[in-house]
Amino acid sequence: MQYARRLTAKPSAWLVSLLMAVFIAGCGGGGGDSSTAGRQSQTGNTPTPNPLLAEAGAPPQTGVMATDGYNWFNFRRQQMGLAPASRTTLVDKAAQAHSTYQALNDIITHEEVRTKRGFTGATLFDRLRAAQYPFPVSNFAFGEVISATGDTDGANAAEELITAIYHRFVIFEPKFLEAGAGTAAGASGYTYFTTNFATRDLSQGGLGSGRLAIYPFANQQNLPTVFYSDQEQPDPVPDRNEVGYPVSVHADINATIQVRTFTINPRGGAPLATKLLTHDNDPEIGAPSAAAIIPLAVLQPQSFYDVQFIGTVDGVPVNLFWSFKTR
Repeated sequence: MQYARRLTAKPSAWLVSLLMAVFIAGCGGGGGDSSTAGRQSQTGNTPTPNPLLAEAGAPPQTGVMATDGYNWFNFRRQQMGLAPASRTTLVDKAAQAHSTYQALNDIITHEEVRTKRGFTGATLFDRLRAAQYPFPVSNFAFGEVISATGDTDGANAAEELITAIYHRFVIFEPKFLEAGAGTAAGASGYTYFTTNFATRDLSQGGLGSGRLAIYPFANQQNLPTVFYSDQEQPDPVPDRNEVGYPVSVHADINATIQVRTFTINPRGGAPLATKLLTHDNDPEIGAPSAAAIIPLAVLQPQSFYDVQFIGTVDGVPVNLFWSFKTR
């Protein structure tokens, strides 16, 4: 699955995401010369303090966008009960090479063209192979999320990718055990931030049978009230722009979620109208291991919201109730 996206109230960032699982022998890989893996530090004026970093346990900023973004993904993963993805040199190499390709050509894309500068592989699979990532014959998975943004704060870039619901499905895949990240700045002024995720063995890691991770996680604070749906292509809510913050559930990539009830309501109020996104009703969701609801109206500030999910994971009944608070 592939998504092209611009988000936030101002047109400051474009993002794309890709998620793929391979349970049997995958197709042949490509090659090419790989760029040297590296990282790009923040540049420009003295940055305004990032309010995200005031959260308890937030990772300290290093000033290196790729590292700060990678650390933020793992911070959120651990908050919601997922294992952190271990940073791997070979995955870093593939991510950095692709950021370099995008910067050289000033284009945000998952696919590379052999005749363009910085080519290392047509697909993510090819680029990981070119970086000598050791794929087995089968039973592996990988994913990619990318942002092109004028904001070189890694935590901000990561948080925007998490807000984007299709990207969130990749970032919070429980089975991903390894990750790598890289950045490069293009002549347009955009910085291309690429993060690749992978696992070499789908029998390892993850949540286990009948279990879900949730986001926002229970008792999370300071959530945005609005999500700008029109800035995502394909648009998850085509008939309106300003909607509420998405709420999602995540099982292992080789699991199946069946939704019976998935609701959100303001504390003490009636359930909100929402759009349900599942593998059954959304062709952009390539696996039945994740689901989400998007409130059709902007949430209220400084308010508590209660969420209930009733359904099954691989036939195991699941009944969850949790709450979060907006900023």
